[in-house]
Amino acid sequence: MTHIERLTVYPVKALDGHDRDRVRVLPGGTLAHDREFAMFDADGDVVNGKRTTRVHDVRTDYDPDDRTLTATVPEMGGDRFALGTDEGRDRAAAWFGEVFDCDLSVVRDTETGYVDRREMGPSVVSTATLETVAGWFDEVTVDGMRRRLRANIEVGGVEPFWEDRFVGADAPAFEAGGVRIEGVTPCGRCVVPERDPDTGETTAEFRERFLERREATFPAWADRDAFDHFYTLMLIARVPESDRGATLAVGDVVKTVS
Repeated sequence: MTHIERLTVYPVKALDGHDRDRVRVLPGGTLAHDREFAMFDADGDVVNGKRTTRVHDVRTDYDPDDRTLTATVPEMGGDRFALGTDEGRDRAAAWFGEVFDCDLSVVRDTETGYVDRREMGPSVVSTATLETVAGWFDEVTVDGMRRRLRANIEVGGVEPFWEDRFVGADAPAFEAGGVRIEGVTPCGRCVVPERDPDTGETTAEFRERFLERREATFPAWADRDAFDHFYTLMLIARVPESDRGATLAVGDVVKTVS
């Protein structure tokens, strides 16, 4: 049965994901707690994995009930920050400023979050896609691939690259737990998936092997014209305004709709 296998949000942009059994769709169309917080330097530029491999040294845990983040790095130990308060965000900014060696601020957005494409919504991938792509690399595990791609919604019970069918001319949508989810665009990948999520080290020839295998396994039923290139994986989706405020849950049945 096609179903939601996993729901993951990333409370602080660029840092670790947090798995949820249930998650609400925000008014802005994204998922509650996803990229609710972000770090910006004094020039207003976001601190993320595209900018620095240092993010891979940081391990975090998050309590959504009181919005408390626990963060550790090997050489500094750890600390806890109440990110729901101004004081807690200021403390986190000072601590992370030392980690990333810059003056920064920790900011909050509870309506949409600091996702890369704020006019869109959650990202979607299938478990079979993760398994298939991890198999292209001897040293990459399925969970490692999951952490490299950082999707919000993982769908089980389907074939690899299932999510590719939801973009292009006359593409269908899908429903999960009564929530309609419409494909917007394939996700062109940046440098982050090339790195080991624990060490930050680049996997040798990752992009070259990925491009070769992605082209060779591209589904015949997908709309090739909807893809600018083959260095894409994952679906960026949209939840219509009429379904915002609803809740998605692990185990929800997923069905394709027109």
